[in-house]
Amino acid sequence: MLAIRMQRTGRSGHAQFRVIVQDARFSPKSGRVVAYLGSYNPHTKATTIDKDKASQYLTNGAQPSDRVAQLLKKEGVKLPAWVKAAPDKKRSIRNPDKLRRNRPAEETKPEPVEASTPAEPAEEAIADAPAETTETAVAEERVEAETPGEEQAEKTAETPSEETAEASDQELADSTKEK
Repeated sequence: MLAIRMQRTGRSGHAQFRVIVQDARFSPKSGRVVAYLGSYNPHTKATTIDKDKASQYLTNGAQPSDRVAQLLKKEGVKLPAWVKAAPDKKRSIRNPDKLRRNRPAEETKPEPVEASTPAEPAEEAIADAPAETTETAVAEERVEAETPGEEQAEKTAETPSEETAEASDQELADSTKEK
């Protein structure tokens, strides 16, 4: 019995196929080909098939593979009634809960973190406390909030990079005047 199937050609990683007629007992790699009907490039979806030869082999009983039957039908070759197209395969998703489209809306939008977020609970606790303690608590929060900024300002003032840059500029000016 003859089979119409595809024979892989092309370099590794870039497949191209020939549409061939072959004895069904042999593999497409064996090289024992009865006829070449055309070619198929899966990257560009370009198909070239000799329709007259294909219909002749089909009427004589050659069995097309599922993919070749789809290609022949797409090219306009009339398939015999005994050629049945393969049903569409259903693909299942392995972990549908990991898809972004299936996640709840709360998880997709992270809340921005602000500096005032930790102070809000303290302000609520302050509102419940007596008036005298609230003033001292607010003053302490202000001191805590200001101290990191003051430390950074002191560090930048202590850095010798500006002083060394000015000193090197003066040395260059002195050396050019001496010459």
